[in-house]
Amino acid sequence: MSQQKKQWGAIAVMIALFAMIAFVTNLCNPMAKIIKNQGDIPTILAQIGNYGNFIAYLVMGIPAGMLIAKNGYKKTALIGLVVGATGILIQWASGLLDPQENLGLVFAIYLIGAFIAGLCMCILNCVVNPMLNLLGGGGNTGNQLIQIGGVFNSAAAVACYILMGSLIADMSKAKISDATPALFIALGIFIVAFIVISMTKIEEPEQAPVRVDLIKGALSFSHFSLGLLAIFFYMGIEVGVPSYVGFYLTEDMKMAEATVGLLVAVYWFMMLIGRFVGASIGSKVSARTMITTVSIATLVLVLFGMFAPKDVLVPFPGVDWSTLTFVTAQVPIGIFALLLVGLCTSVMWGSIFNMAVEGLGKYTAIASGLFMTMVFGCAVMMFVQGLVADATNYLTSFWVVVFCAAYLLYYALVGSRVKKTAND
Repeated sequence: MSQQKKQWGAIAVMIALFAMIAFVTNLCNPMAKIIKNQGDIPTILAQIGNYGNFIAYLVMGIPAGMLIAKNGYKKTALIGLVVGATGILIQWASGLLDPQENLGLVFAIYLIGAFIAGLCMCILNCVVNPMLNLLGGGGNTGNQLIQIGGVFNSAAAVACYILMGSLIADMSKAKISDATPALFIALGIFIVAFIVISMTKIEEPEQAPVRVDLIKGALSFSHFSLGLLAIFFYMGIEVGVPSYVGFYLTEDMKMAEATVGLLVAVYWFMMLIGRFVGASIGSKVSARTMITTVSIATLVLVLFGMFAPKDVLVPFPGVDWSTLTFVTAQVPIGIFALLLVGLCTSVMWGSIFNMAVEGLGKYTAIASGLFMTMVFGCAVMMFVQGLVADATNYLTSFWVVVFCAAYLLYYALVGSRVKKTAND
């Protein structure tokens, strides 16, 4: 019973960290709209927060695995929280300057803060994912625990958009300084998490020393190597869809910022619903089946969203969180399809991770670090989609998402097959 209590305490802490990761990471998307207000800023540059946040994964992935091997999961999480608090403070400091006089400096400071916050997110992801998988015993149960963590992750993402909508009534006129309350709430979350984790006893699993020379061994597993690419492209789907739907609605459809914020929040709410479903069936349905199903669904939904008639509008009911009033907006029918992609991305992360590390044994720690480096795919794919959007239009840029979904389908059907394990 004592062992069981310790295990569930660790699970609760890991799930709470999962939620915090989403809250801080998702601040980058509404902040992108604020950044775009600072001057004549192209779409590709407005995403600097996402670039800084996710490029940090490329830098920190392997070092994070080494930190875990040296200090254990608990101490590594505490280190990550201190790093994250520093990044939040630097982002806040960028809002103290006048962008009309120091636009370049404002961008530089904000980018540095987003990068440092991204280092934290990478560290915490390296802690949370393998811990939940290990605490669940791997396989379907490990996948189920990651999906449960994903439920809280999505709930925190929705809360982030609700908070930004309630704090900033008119996003089109907002400055970075207007996001100060949200940044300080994030800072408070870091502090509370640090205190709670410090007081929580976590039973550490045994870890082999993380050595760079183990990278070659991990990459020798084809299902893992191809899984790295899968998570790289997955990030382009998860963040690219809501981000560029937002730009399309505000700039092409000329919809009010409050309504657009509502729609983007619905995307993350769809992820929350999907993760509830994934968590409930995770012990019975394999990760491969999940990825196959949602990849096909993503292809269908995105293609429909791109080519559906733009003049066919349907009423969309919701809540304007800035005034806490009910609203009804007329939106293109294709937008519904794009928002439903959130149901699909909901189970992708946990399922890809579960399949990619299957049978890696002593290579799991270094593999987790390598896995996290591929999260920088978000920055790359957002950049690529931004290039396509600036060269053509926002809807055409979703061909980038179609490509990413097609690769995930390949990985589920072919690339994820385990050809050997560490025990072979």
